[in-house]
Amino acid sequence: MSPVGLYCPLFVSVLVCYWGTASCYANGKVTKACGSMEPRHGVPGETTHSPYRLETNTTTFSPTDRIQVILSGTSYFEGFLLQARDPVSQSSVSTVGTFTLTNPKTTQLLTCNEHKGSAVSHTSKAKKTEVVVIWNAPPDAPRQVQFFVTVVAHYNLLWVKLPGPIIYQHGVTPQPDTTTRPPVQTTTSSILPGPFTSEGCGQSKSCLLAPPGCDPKEDPQCFFLSTTTEGPDKKSVMFELSGPAEGYVSFALSWDTWMGNDDVYMCVKDGDKVSVSAAFVSGRTHPEDQSQSGLSLVSWRLADGAIQCRFSRPVKLTNQEPARYDLDQEYFLFIASGHAQYGRVRRHSWQPLISTKSKLITGPPEVLQGSRGPIIMKMHGALMLLAWMLTGSVGTFIASFYKPDWPNQTVLGQKVWFQVHRGLMMLTVTLTIVAYCFPFFYRKGWSKHAGVHPYLGCCVLTLSLIQPIMAAMRPSPDSHRRYIFNWAHWGVGSVTEIMAVASMFLGMRQPSLLLPQPWATHVLIGYVTWLGSFRFLLLMQKHFYINKSLGSDDTQGILSDQSERGHWVSFVRSLLLAALALGNSGLLLALLSSIAGI
Repeated sequence: MSPVGLYCPLFVSVLVCYWGTASCYANGKVTKACGSMEPRHGVPGETTHSPYRLETNTTTFSPTDRIQVILSGTSYFEGFLLQARDPVSQSSVSTVGTFTLTNPKTTQLLTCNEHKGSAVSHTSKAKKTEVVVIWNAPPDAPRQVQFFVTVVAHYNLLWVKLPGPIIYQHGVTPQPDTTTRPPVQTTTSSILPGPFTSEGCGQSKSCLLAPPGCDPKEDPQCFFLSTTTEGPDKKSVMFELSGPAEGYVSFALSWDTWMGNDDVYMCVKDGDKVSVSAAFVSGRTHPEDQSQSGLSLVSWRLADGAIQCRFSRPVKLTNQEPARYDLDQEYFLFIASGHAQYGRVRRHSWQPLISTKSKLITGPPEVLQGSRGPIIMKMHGALMLLAWMLTGSVGTFIASFYKPDWPNQTVLGQKVWFQVHRGLMMLTVTLTIVAYCFPFFYRKGWSKHAGVHPYLGCCVLTLSLIQPIMAAMRPSPDSHRRYIFNWAHWGVGSVTEIMAVASMFLGMRQPSLLLPQPWATHVLIGYVTWLGSFRFLLLMQKHFYINKSLGSDDTQGILSDQSERGHWVSFVRSLLLAALALGNSGLLLALLSSIAGI
């Protein structure tokens, strides 16, 4: 027998499948992966320490023995795939031995490479923390068997071919295990005895709080970050982080107020525990190079929907990776929170809280102010609200209801109503164009996570530009085609205004400019109601006037009556227009104040 036949591995893979591709099956029918043993999820395997462990009930065996193989983990997994292979030939078809099930409800036998029962997999994606199976050594069993495990905890979270223990036939001298394994993190953590407090902020520690003045001890909805320089030599800093979150809360040290090239520290909920780690964010991407290197005195707490964690970090790290920043520099502080699944963070649920100025981490204690709204996005929201809650709405009202007013007064050779309407609408178009550009400057492109809002914004801008073009090409008032322009101009204007209002409702819920809810929505509902009430009043007055004119044959009497009451009617209608503008301005100022307070 050649030396090739003296060795054989038992290769175990755990594959957790998630709905979404044809190559991954929640029912465990994963025979397509028998050869490569790698999930076809389009993501690379993790290089960090795996939370899963593979064990056997013995270190030695004989041919035809039954060996118990146990797969367990501190985190859930949803599926697995087990195989035995020859390590010398490295062939993808060299499966060896068979398996016996211990729980047919959660496990099933598979046929890989025409070898029946040579693999075991899951039957469903039900969450599991342990699986026990039996490997049956064949009569011609090799002299040693090594176990490997590939773990896919979630569709985008997987560990590929992690080496496990080696078992030997009786009388075989164990060989040195030269397999390279990822380093095991040794950082330990404990549970905090109680919540953090804002007491001492500005005196013994620096704090970033949202809302300003909140106390995490009394308010679990308080976002809180504190930094305390430790020891007389100031060689380490203690960080405390707290915030309401379903999955994680994190903070970052950044050279500027833009996301990217940031040193990130995350407190991630994983079951009933919290994992504390450091990472690096190179852009608007998932954190990279996640590890616990350099962190000490780690503790955490889960209570009242809030995640709290504390850890210490040296001001300067020895043998550090380039991503770790020294703490004797000035940085902007970010606080973000969001969902996590299987211990892996997702995109933050709303705009991060960003300190309004940079902070020397080892500097004197101070209370920092923060904002969730970037200035450029605040300008976007403010200009859009100004355009469509004031100038646009008043301009359309004048064109719809105030054409008969001020009949003998002109401005620059045109009737007053026309000049006011044209001026307000051109201002509305200008404000819309300027505001439309700001999100592109901020995002440096199209926003992929803003839903329908940017599409509505594009429609509003396009229709707004069509209106003045249409007006410039309108036929003369006595043209027989004038009615076509009148209906088209009115229709496009009405659709534009409706879309603008819908866009405002959606815009105030965008993560980059999230206004207080439900207060902001109620203000905008009040604006729509206010606008609708004035339209109803003026439509009723217009309808009453037309009916009175059509129902009387005494034209001279009507004209005389109009002359007598003309000044009074014009005065009342002017008051209504002023009330409309003032009411719109008040509601607009209410929303602008909320934007300023973000």
